[in-house]
Order: sequence, then structure tokens, then C-alpha cells
Amino acid sequence: MSANNPAKMSLGVDPDEAAVVALGGNVAGDYGSSEALLEAALARFAEAGLPILRRSSWWRSAAWPDPSDQEYRNGVVLVEARLSPQALIRTLFMLENEFGRMRSVRNAPRTLDLDLIAHGRIVSNDPELTLPHPRAHERLFVMGPLAQIAPEWRHPVLGRTAAELAASATVGLDAVPL
Repeated sequence: MSANNPAKMSLGVDPDEAAVVALGGNVAGDYGSSEALLEAALARFAEAGLPILRRSSWWRSAAWPDPSDQEYRNGVVLVEARLSPQALIRTLFMLENEFGRMRSVRNAPRTLDLDLIAHGRIVSNDPELTLPHPRAHERLFVMGPLAQIAPEWRHPVLGRTAAELAASATVGLDAVPL
């Protein structure tokens, strides 16, 4: 990619060589708070082969779809896309398991949720891994943190920036940075 690429210049990283990972959770487990658990998970990223290039602040939002559940904490990181998308998602699942993630009912409260939002400009409709994430562009608790660290990041299919997608999000509209 050319050094004159405006996305590269504004991000400080080549978006084609970065993966976007969303983190979230609303069960603190043994960590005292969801923020402490998320920080501990981030501390494991480099050891797991996921060097962090940029990270957002933590955001809070009501639980979805049941707002009576514990409030969520969310954030986004850009990591070096050294691993293939399939290897990266397996690594994210391994980290979720390390932090006590139990998959039961869809959208159930959880200690750690790691979603691969995008892997460079890859578009995939594989049943095992859809890229970019099929619903992330609708979620303020994903696009807000991404716009915070990479407002000019462009969705590989929609062509809209993270800032534009955050402004038009339709889910999690109560999400705000802490």
C-alpha cells in the first residue's frame, strides 16, 4: 500500500495488515469488575500472537437483548493480522475459554466475548467465519470504540467509515465511553 494512502496515514497502520477485534463482557468472574477482566484478557493478546496496534477506551451499555442483565463493557483493538482469519478466530476462542467463557444460550451474560470484526480487506461468507462481521456495523458499542481509534477505517463491503457507521448505528444506542 502506498505511503500516500490517507487511511494508512490517519491510522498510523496499514488497515490491510490489521485485524479489528471487539471485546465485551458483563460477568466479572474472579476479576472484581468487567473492566479488570477485559484488561487481563488484553494482557494475554501479545503472548497469543496478537500484538495490539491500537485500543479504544472501555464503553458501557445496557445488556442486550435483556436490559435487566448486568451492564456490558466493550472495547475494540486493532491487532497485527499475522495469523490467518481462521487461526485468529481459534486464538480468540482459546482466550475466551481461558477467561471462563461458557457458550450456552445465545446472547447470554458472559465473562468474555471476542469477535473478529474484520481481517484487513478480506470478505468471506464461509459458514465457519463470515468477514466482515455481519452485524458489527449496526452496533454502536462496536463502531463507537472503533471510530475512537480509527475513524477513517472503511468497512470492506459497505465502504463506509467507522465514524459514519457509528453515527448511523441502530443497536446499543446507549453505549458511551467510560
